[in-house]
Amino acid sequence: MESIKTIVVEDVSLELKGTLSIIRNEIPEVEVIGTAQTEREFWTLIEGGAKPDLVLLDLGLGGSTTVGVDICRKLAEMGSCKVLVFTGELLNEKLWADVLDAGAHGIVLKTGELLTRTEVMDVMAGKRYVFNEPVLEKLVERFRKAVNDEKLHRSASIEYEIDEYDERFLRHLALGYTKDMISELRTMPFSSKSLEKRQADLVSRLFPEGEQRGVNVTRLVVRAIELHIIDPSNLEPDE
Repeated sequence: MESIKTIVVEDVSLELKGTLSIIRNEIPEVEVIGTAQTEREFWTLIEGGAKPDLVLLDLGLGGSTTVGVDICRKLAEMGSCKVLVFTGELLNEKLWADVLDAGAHGIVLKTGELLTRTEVMDVMAGKRYVFNEPVLEKLVERFRKAVNDEKLHRSASIEYEIDEYDERFLRHLALGYTKDMISELRTMPFSSKSLEKRQADLVSRLFPEGEQRGVNVTRLVVRAIELHIIDPSNLEPDE
């Protein structure tokens, strides 16, 4: 098998040495043809004729998490190599999503088992989403939560007779829309007066009889969230 020509991008000298040690001892197929501790150093290597098969990319270069995402995006546009992210950004899940959107082939967190030959070979074999155990644990946790939330949402919609207009109305109230603004949405063919009646009807359905007096918009929205009728992490406005 031909060697896997690799550039390692890591801004912390000690961690760079550790990564090179892992490669030397655990992944003999990898041939490190260059290292870079800054974005400038990396692009200097590329402009100087380096043609890696794989870029092992840290994200937090110089304290900026966006630099690694930018590098990944440009490499994806060039289409010349694979990108495996090897990062210490353990909690920044949005950053993981950003770098995958930018074209990364996988993410390995600097915890647990660290980088292994398996991740490198999977990426080079063309697998699109390659993760180590800590990432997979997070993904499974999110998957379970999403499935459970969807189950609770369906149950609440049936129990409280929530239709698509109820959900849309509550969602836009949660986003801060007034009833006048909601009535102007193309997906809501109701007048402000009709929405007033819908709000009152929702209060009567979502609250026990003794708790309905004086319920305002904020309390109604909170109740809808508590019952899983709307999801506060997934509030998107209609056009």
